[in-house]
Amino acid sequence: MNIYLLIAGLLAALTAIGHFSYGRRHFLLPMKAADFDPVAKAVMHCVFHYVSVFLLLSSLILFCCAFEAISTMQSFGILLFIALNFGLFAIWQLYISFMSDIESPFKRLFQWVFFVLVAGFTLIGTLLS
Repeated sequence: MNIYLLIAGLLAALTAIGHFSYGRRHFLLPMKAADFDPVAKAVMHCVFHYVSVFLLLSSLILFCCAFEAISTMQSFGILLFIALNFGLFAIWQLYISFMSDIESPFKRLFQWVFFVLVAGFTLIGTLLS
């Protein structure tokens, strides 16, 4: 068992749970109730669910790799892909936080912490396996 990938999988699963609970309540529902272009609103609704699928599939793959249900040779590329995605999500969210006019951006845009942790544990677990 790869403990680093297990930790990454648990963090990714917690991120998905937070996305479905906190994200739904504090982003999706207010966005759907807001008064702006219906096409943009529909696109943002789709994007929310694209992220949902990515988080769930990433969690599943991380758990499968942690328990060696997928061979190291077959999992190497997809694990690097997951680490890169989560790492870039964190970088982009930090950039937007710095550039935004949001009051207390790191309190409101806190997901980068989870993204960095998932990326880091995935990368470590990939390189040590």
